[in-house]
Amino acid sequence: MTEPGADKPGGAAPEKVKRPQQVYTLLVEVGRKAGDGLPKGATGAGLVIYASGVDEAEAVRETVLILKQADLAPLDVTGYGTLDERLAQGHEIDEDERALMARALAENSVIVAQMTPFFGKDRPTVQ
Repeated sequence: MTEPGADKPGGAAPEKVKRPQQVYTLLVEVGRKAGDGLPKGATGAGLVIYASGVDEAEAVRETVLILKQADLAPLDVTGYGTLDERLAQGHEIDEDERALMARALAENSVIVAQMTPFFGKDRPTVQ
C-alpha cells in the first residue's frame, strides 16, 4: 500500500535506498594531449587508480571526468573490482595499497596511485 498523496505533486516521495560507496581498482590508459604533463617523447601512460563509487560504472565515470579536467586523454579503462573481489581473485594487496584505498573511500575521491609513461610507436596518440 502506498502513502496517500505519494503519486501527486507535493506528496511524499518513496524513500531512496542509499547504496554504500566502495573503492574500485582501475587501470586507465591515456593518450597524449596538449598540456597533459607527460614526459617528452611519451606516447601516453598507464595509471593505476583507486576510485570510490556506489558501483564500478560510477567510479569509471568519475575517474574519466577528473582525468579530462586534468588535461589527460583517457583511452581505455579496465576495472579490477573492489578490495574483496581482488582478494577473492588471489591478488596480493600490501598495506600501502590498502591505505590508499581507505583514503579514497574516506574522501570519496579518485586517487592516482601510479603513473607509468609509455614510450614507443605501439601506443595510441590523441591530438
